[in-house]
Amino acid sequence: MSSEPQTPDDDRPRRLVGAAALTGLEGLVLFGGGIWMLVYGLAGNPDNERQAVTGGITLAVLALLPMLAARGLLARRGWSRGPAVITQLLALPVAYNLLQTDSASIPAGIALAVVAVTALVLLMNPATARALGIRGPGRADDADKTGKTGNAGK
Repeated sequence: MSSEPQTPDDDRPRRLVGAAALTGLEGLVLFGGGIWMLVYGLAGNPDNERQAVTGGITLAVLALLPMLAARGLLARRGWSRGPAVITQLLALPVAYNLLQTDSASIPAGIALAVVAVTALVLLMNPATARALGIRGPGRADDADKTGKTGNAGK
């Protein structure tokens, strides 16, 4: 039995919604950073204009991964947990590097680490896996007994 209240209209656990929100937030921040780099590269005075523009475009395109994963989580698509987890795992070394600086980047590193670890905990929660139709190892027979096949029909 789940301790989370669920209604027939919205059977997404709060953990799943929280993971989607954090993953989507990371995607939006990454996209914003990419746009800022792009604008700075075109209108500012960067050391290397080509590198700033290329970096900005790259960040903006990479931001699509967590944003699509967040959308998939909200739609309860099983495939979306993988990209969301990868996003969090990639955020941890970035947070570590931000924490190694002697600047205003330290609070950003702390915030990123907290968001990434929290999202990982939410994504690995059994309620989240159930909501996404993800079965653990050796659980394929459980689907045959209940007649459910995960979210393949969604």
